[in-house]
Amino acid sequence: MEYIALGKSNLMVSRIGFGAMSLKDFDSEEDAAIIVHKAYDSGINFFDTSHTTIESEKRLGLCLNGIRQNVILSTKSNSTTEEQLKADLERSLSALQTDYVDLFQYESVPENNMTFDKVFYVMKQLKDEGKIKHFGLTTQSEEIAEDAVSTSLFETIQMPFNILTSARTEAIRKSCVENDTGFIAMQPLFSGLVRNVPLAVGFLRQYENVVPLWGFRNIEELEQILFFAEHPPVIDEKFNKDIEEVRTFFS
Repeated sequence: MEYIALGKSNLMVSRIGFGAMSLKDFDSEEDAAIIVHKAYDSGINFFDTSHTTIESEKRLGLCLNGIRQNVILSTKSNSTTEEQLKADLERSLSALQTDYVDLFQYESVPENNMTFDKVFYVMKQLKDEGKIKHFGLTTQSEEIAEDAVSTSLFETIQMPFNILTSARTEAIRKSCVENDTGFIAMQPLFSGLVRNVPLAVGFLRQYENVVPLWGFRNIEELEQILFFAEHPPVIDEKFNKDIEEVRTFFS
């Protein structure tokens, strides 16, 4: 497993991230524990969830019992006030059975009314209290991501990034490199619309600063991603042609 520093946070994360919000969909806590420990044993140390899926937080907390100190744990909140943001973190800490999270992210949408300055102020307080180690922002809005990167307030940015990424999103990724901001890619398979897994993995591995979060639904999907991460396709003319064919199909 390869590990990279997540921007200026310097968190050394596996180049395969575990998007744990899907844990709520597993039939049992035992099934969830099996895939989490399989991922951990394979070298994955970055687990990301969200307070919007409290059941997934609870399951992840149970699954990490005994190995919490060896992983980088991330969650997020879409609260609209400073008080709610703090309260969400407390509930997340309880669900995850931990005293702190390594990365706490503000989930920003256009209708949220918290300014970046307010978010930064609260995050700084929580960091000073030792409840979070680092903080970032997650969004599906290119405009919000652009504004967030330009402020240099956040240590990481999480947003959709995949084969179908627009030129505008690619420019945001480049800005993150220039600002030493960690870049976390959500929806690496475009919510399941991209079916060519090796192509998707190969595309993402071209970018040294991109850490994709894969939402594994079963052991087979985990093993598939692990295999192609270790045996990525050759980036050649055929590879680029295949990328263009996928983009043309969805355009």
